[in-house]
Amino acid sequence: QVQLMESGGGLVQAGGSLRLSCAASGSIFSINVMGWYRQTPGKQRESVAFISSGGSTNYADSVKGRFTISRDNAKYTMYLQMNSLKPEDTAVYYCNLRQSTGGYWGQGTQVTVSS
Repeated sequence: QVQLMESGGGLVQAGGSLRLSCAASGSIFSINVMGWYRQTPGKQRESVAFISSGGSTNYADSVKGRFTISRDNAKYTMYLQMNSLKPEDTAVYYCNLRQSTGGYWGQGTQVTVSS
């Protein structure tokens, strides 16, 4: 089993920055993909960014150039540096890990960007 715990959400003004963290624990395999998703009420959960255990990254068009995903494999932790935040980035952000045993989710952390 895998457990994921997000932290770092909060309230920030437009143009500001936040850094989210996702700490993973449990039976984590060396080959996996971790990612961030976000969801607002009444909408489907959408992908924000992914990073493989080898360091390859992929971003949603809406966050390219503003968000940076990274990970520290030794600490089993993933990060999302969010800069130039916009009100439309307001959402609950979820951490996800996928490996051969399946996909796992964190409980989410709220990010609110005020205009």
